[in-house]
Amino acid sequence: MRNLLTALAALVIVVAAGAAYYFVSRDTSSVVSSPPQSSSLPTAPTPPGQPAATEQPEIGPDEHVLGKADAPVTIIEYASMTCPHCANFHAQVLPRIKSEYIDKGLVRLVYRHFPLDQLAARASLLAECVSDDGFFNMTDFLYRSQKDWSRAADPAAALKQIGRTVGLADADIDRCTADEAVVNSMVTGMQDAQSRFGINSTPSFVVNGKTYTNRPFEDYQEEGTTQPGFDKIIKDLLPKT
Repeated sequence: MRNLLTALAALVIVVAAGAAYYFVSRDTSSVVSSPPQSSSLPTAPTPPGQPAATEQPEIGPDEHVLGKADAPVTIIEYASMTCPHCANFHAQVLPRIKSEYIDKGLVRLVYRHFPLDQLAARASLLAECVSDDGFFNMTDFLYRSQKDWSRAADPAAALKQIGRTVGLADADIDRCTADEAVVNSMVTGMQDAQSRFGINSTPSFVVNGKTYTNRPFEDYQEEGTTQPGFDKIIKDLLPKT
């Protein structure tokens, strides 16, 4: 496991396009003090002349999706399990998006791992241990208990206990959290996220092909300017009746 996570850390250096980037330890005791904040990495340089990505991203058959496949709006969330702003999104914002749009067939949400440190990678691997039907319940549990397991004297043991709590056997937890194929998939996904959509912070979102950083459900003020929250972003993309 240590070797796999070390490999992930090394490969993310490549994701940062040669910058002096390394996995940074996050202080998860902090709380979100203003909506636009996010956990971030140094921005990778954009190749000269490369236009911003605007195409609708392709959603693979094995991805983690909430909502109907034919929903007119697709939100791709890039998140890190140790990011407190991601936890805030899952606690405060996603429930409203789900009740007002996802449950009505208007939005589908795709969750993609973007671990910013080794502990986040380990938690992401644990989330992949559960069945597809239970994935979002597991991520919700991990975000709600983030302060507990991330601050534990032995975070790896705390995560393993969470796995036992949801019914996973120790052997299954060990197998899942040492799955090289999943680690490689995470790395490939992070590389794609940076190169195609300029993702360098969490949570970040690609909404019908356009990238947004962390924000609340409602509109908010930033430096005297009103910025759109998810409610307005979604409504502007829905078919006009």
